[in-house]
Amino acid sequence: MSAPALATAVAWAGAAVGLWLTGLRHRVGTVLAFSAGVLLGVVAFGLLPELSEANGWPASLLLFAAGYGLLLALNRFAYPVCPTCAHDHEHEGCASELHGFGVPLVSAAAIHSFLDGWSIVSVQQAAPLGLRIAVPLAITLHKLPEGIALGGVLRAAVASRGKALLWSGVAEGATLAGAALGIALAPRLGFAWTGYPLGITAGWLFYLGYHAVHEEWKRRGAVPALTSTLAGVAGAAAAQRGAEALLR
Repeated sequence: MSAPALATAVAWAGAAVGLWLTGLRHRVGTVLAFSAGVLLGVVAFGLLPELSEANGWPASLLLFAAGYGLLLALNRFAYPVCPTCAHDHEHEGCASELHGFGVPLVSAAAIHSFLDGWSIVSVQQAAPLGLRIAVPLAITLHKLPEGIALGGVLRAAVASRGKALLWSGVAEGATLAGAALGIALAPRLGFAWTGYPLGITAGWLFYLGYHAVHEEWKRRGAVPALTSTLAGVAGAAAAQRGAEALLR
């Protein structure tokens, strides 16, 4: 549980920053684009190649599409699953009062966090060493700007900082719930089951990465967004290949 706990702690710290420094949102663009690049790099150089070797490309791409489609549907028909990737509300300074937005946002963020925890545990149980390092790293990096955005938006949606902090903690704490359920089910389902959530993980990581890059492109322009993103992709590839080489 150490990796999910670290990711949760980073998200909680980010939420606290978002609550007290809502104007900081525009300054974390570099971190957001870099973390998005790490997510895309994990998918391109880690998850999809490994899954294709184990399950074949047709099954891997089907699971990938299921994961992408899940978050796409939630984002389009419910509420934005990831505050850092949201595009249909005013999040830059969180100056507008978002009455009625708190409960749907907390629910969507909790689903996202639950999947984060589930995915980290799935990777730790059966994936190659490179993925056991790269996936938790990618998710943890994404948790920082995600937490800042969540805290800032909730501050505009609820009556007090205390309530916003509480609900931020509940939403991001679902990471631990997802991890705990994954650990509890592993002995009953065996290790073969991990291929399914990992395939879905590839889809939703790609969704989060792509949409985060798209939003930063619109906010800061192509060159700054892509520079940070490509650095993240390269970092993910290096982390995976380096970890695998060390223990060969």
